[in-house]
Amino acid sequence: MENKLIDLLKELEQFSVENDARVKNRAEKMLNITPDTGPFLVLLIRALNAKRVLEIGTSNGYSTLWLAHAVRPLGGVVTTVEISPLKADLARRNFARAQFNSLINLEVMDALDFLGKQPDEVFDFVFLDSYRVEYPVWWRDLQRVITPGALLVCDNALTHAHEMKDFLAAVHQTSGYITSTVAVGHGQLVILKQR
Repeated sequence: MENKLIDLLKELEQFSVENDARVKNRAEKMLNITPDTGPFLVLLIRALNAKRVLEIGTSNGYSTLWLAHAVRPLGGVVTTVEISPLKADLARRNFARAQFNSLINLEVMDALDFLGKQPDEVFDFVFLDSYRVEYPVWWRDLQRVITPGALLVCDNALTHAHEMKDFLAAVHQTSGYITSTVAVGHGQLVILKQR
């Protein structure tokens, strides 16, 4: 990883900590992944050779930069979806600073609307870091848009397990999927769509 990207990631880590401690409104918090979650996502993406990555919940682009770093040597691309225009603007600036614009497609829209417009089996890897209570509603489309052998990873699986309960139940009721919760960062629910 280049020093320029390392410095930018450290700057964004600090910004997130300070911002989230200061602001009261949840919509204004960055709610970024932890620094150890980024390398975990890179490991999974590169092990899978996943070239088509989807992220739902861009925030200021901190996690997106990790995903883009993961796909760059693979010749891949990251599509990231953010509903907040303010956060999307912050993310765009950070993508430009990292010179990652060619690796990232940013969609500013509702995730369910986005998923509904996607063709079948278009993503090799999906990272969810958004409104967890919405995940059960997205599940049908998520199954459709990921390829066989793809991974779906959800942040906050341990810190917000109560909010993930319905989603996890929906996944367990669906045949063809294997799950494991990994104690990295805030907890990562890893879901494999079997081939």
